[in-house]
Amino acid sequence: MAENSNILFEEKQYLGYNKFSFLRRIILALFCFFAYYAVTNDNVNSKLVEQIDNSGNIFFFMGVVILLLSVGLIFVLHIHTKIEGNNLILDGLWTSRKVKIDLNNIVSAEKVKYSKYLLNPPIYNLHRRGVIKFYTRGDWAVKLKDKDGLTYIIGTQKPDEFLAAVKKIISNK
Repeated sequence: MAENSNILFEEKQYLGYNKFSFLRRIILALFCFFAYYAVTNDNVNSKLVEQIDNSGNIFFFMGVVILLLSVGLIFVLHIHTKIEGNNLILDGLWTSRKVKIDLNNIVSAEKVKYSKYLLNPPIYNLHRRGVIKFYTRGDWAVKLKDKDGLTYIIGTQKPDEFLAAVKKIISNK
């Protein structure tokens, strides 16, 4: 393993902080709690309550499980970004491949807004129309173009530090 002095930039991003996924889980949990309230409330049709009497408990249990899952996802690593030597290393979830980009092949680097949308799903190594994207959360990304014409868009919480580290390696070529 390499020494820490050789690492120019390092950042870890966790799945639980993604707004898109978080909002989806909260809406689902609220639906479960609303369904629990509707089933256990006395004002609901009594025949319906008799048929699904135990379902109210299941709705409540599922709402709690979804909230606990949301808390647990705060500790699940999605992307570990590291600039070590002349390489940008992106390591993902357990089943994802480690992506290693040689920064000597990068022609340009710039800080860009990741997307015009408020909510973006987390993605890892998504290839689409000559662009490779990595994103967990936040508004900013670093856009890298290499000699082969590929474009990498890497979402980050520290875009200025990331860009400075990449430009330091690019300028040393």
